Amino acid sequence: MRRRVLVTGRVQAVGFRASCHHRAAAAGLGGYVRNLSDGSVEAAFEGPSATVDTLVGWCSVGPPLARVTTATVVDEPVTGETVFRMC
Repeated sequence: MRRRVLVTGRVQAVGFRASCHHRAAAAGLGGYVRNLSDGSVEAAFEGPSATVDTLVGWCSVGPPLARVTTATVVDEPVTGETVFRMC
């Protein structure tokens, strides 16, 4: 399965990307996490549904310094990504 998450709030300059990358890579997921110019963070997770759901859920909270306002989730077609990148 593959899901993309758009996270808004205080999510840049708080370690969100690094924490997300560490968790997703350790879980063996493919995809990416990146900052967007509007101050939000976008992440896509690909892999087993239970693992993807765990990371999607984590995005609703983020690391300790983050203050997540919204986490919008969109299902996407599987692309075959097996490596998780921080862009």
